[in-house]
Amino acid sequence: MRALTANRLSDGEVVFWSQGRWVERFAEAQLFADEAAAAAEAAEGHAKTETKVVVEPYLIDLVESEGLWAPLSYRERIRALGPTNHPFHGKQSEGGAVIEALQHASGAARSKGRVDLIRRK
Repeated sequence: MRALTANRLSDGEVVFWSQGRWVERFAEAQLFADEAAAAAEAAEGHAKTETKVVVEPYLIDLVESEGLWAPLSYRERIRALGPTNHPFHGKQSEGGAVIEALQHASGAARSKGRVDLIRRK
């Protein structure tokens, strides 16, 4: 599974792609199955044309956590949860099953999409 993420240009907020629009919550993100790689890449390509809305969109790898999906890499889990300075700040303060899954997910691998972005592929 994969999800598409970026930062909103107007305020730097982490956003996720969902059915043709950007949303702020990972729980609302559109998930792309590995078998739907073409659809995921098409969404990423479309997002890259929205240069006045978001900056540096890329696909992230997901892992199953507590029956839900969460970003594989620690960096992407932090981006989805909000700041790490206190558990009552950012998106993590909202609580719920998705937040719990994000907090308990494991895996430290870098997301292939982020590596490609660094390499400028």
